Amino acid sequence: MKGFHFSILLSILFLGISSCAREKSGVQQTGTHPDIFPDYVGVTIPEGIAPLNFRIEWDSVRHSELLIENSKGKSLRVRAGQAMKIPLDEWKHLLETSKGDSLMFHLEVNRNGAWYRFSPFPVYISSDPIDYGLSYRLIAPGYEIYSKMGIYQRSLNSFDQDAIVENTLFQGSCMNCHSFRQTDAENMSLHIRGSQGGTVLLNDGNLKVLDTKTKETLSNCVYPYWHPGGNYIAYSVNKTQQTFHSANPKRIEVFDHASDIVIFDVKSNKLFSCDPLRSGKNMETFPAFSPDGKSLFFCSSKVDTLPLQVKDIKYNLLRIDFNPESGKFGSSVDTIVNASASDYTISFPRPSYDGRFIAYTRFNYGNFSIWHPEADLWLYDTETGINKPLEALNSDQTESYHSWSSNSRWIVFSSRRVNGLYTMPFIAHIDADGNAAKPFLLPQEDPDFYDMTFYSFNVPEFINQPVNMNPDRLEEAVNNEHVQLRFEERND
Repeated sequence: MKGFHFSILLSILFLGISSCAREKSGVQQTGTHPDIFPDYVGVTIPEGIAPLNFRIEWDSVRHSELLIENSKGKSLRVRAGQAMKIPLDEWKHLLETSKGDSLMFHLEVNRNGAWYRFSPFPVYISSDPIDYGLSYRLIAPGYEIYSKMGIYQRSLNSFDQDAIVENTLFQGSCMNCHSFRQTDAENMSLHIRGSQGGTVLLNDGNLKVLDTKTKETLSNCVYPYWHPGGNYIAYSVNKTQQTFHSANPKRIEVFDHASDIVIFDVKSNKLFSCDPLRSGKNMETFPAFSPDGKSLFFCSSKVDTLPLQVKDIKYNLLRIDFNPESGKFGSSVDTIVNASASDYTISFPRPSYDGRFIAYTRFNYGNFSIWHPEADLWLYDTETGINKPLEALNSDQTESYHSWSSNSRWIVFSSRRVNGLYTMPFIAHIDADGNAAKPFLLPQEDPDFYDMTFYSFNVPEFINQPVNMNPDRLEEAVNNEHVQLRFEERND
């Protein structure tokens, strides 16, 4: 209790000092918002997000003072240098009283001995909650040799990051395509590539490792999507190639020579499919179940001469009926978004969990959007049929992989907008009518973090709680307990 009183006394003294420091003469008004990194000016955030620490993008800044206040008269003051680090506990307390409101940020800086006052800028606090955290792969740049990488999880209301699994556990391996059943951290699929490879399945907390290649399928399972009921996972199977451009702004091209879609029956350890999902005339990939579990969305393109005709590869968004009781498909396929008619292609269809929207990536050709600077996020409204770009989220650099929060009010996506080289995770609010707010970069404790890291944030996914994957149990299962899957054809 004595420590608590002492902490309050220090806070009062600090507030008093900060308040007095603001009463200074000769302060020059800039008439502009501050240039800060990350850019948090005018963003919409959830109540529980970690502090929006930022760096002032002016040289020769020796001192800075920040006042954050809401309309209820609650405020927080911080004194710093060029890097503004907001105390976590005080920030949380301010956010608790600001849900559905906005905060005003008042910033003053001392540059070369003179004080400057910027125009205050707002940060909006949504009344829509957000999930516990994010899961993502951290991977260094590389094309052929597996460097250290891992699947990590990060709490959104703090700066705590933990490894779910790292490839140091399995020498020379690659880890990719982690997926959750509608943010449920107890139901996860993860591929481990390499000599000890397999598909790791965490099902209601129980772990097993699958060998997913069968004589009837093109490859091991690749891109996953869980059925909302938890009894199925849709996977693509792909024959993929990468090539390098000799003279092109793009560094690399990744494309499929062939691809199909299969469904994994979690209970029976079987893979199954049907004719429309295994057509030799087309390549099917990027499956995604509808939130009601009665449809499967997927992308499809005609087969062409590759790699010579790679720029002619255009994927459309299709839909087929699915009966979760019988595990059978309908016979007809509907076209939802005919991107090829507009000379574009699409990837990563992701239905919002309330069933209202489908977010996807649109770009010029192919199916591997991460290497396409022109790639943007689009939104299809399932009620109105309106198809529109998410302009508030897009930039002149790559916007690629994306996923929804459990309440369908937040979206996280990867973007190269910061430096054109590394994908970084941005979060944005999307209201019930599909209007997107200005996105914000995932906050870090050190504002210089994104300048110093050599890792890209790959496949960001919301999770509702921490993932619990025991590394000793995982190592034992990968080394000794592979389950070989069987395949069957199913048609209605």
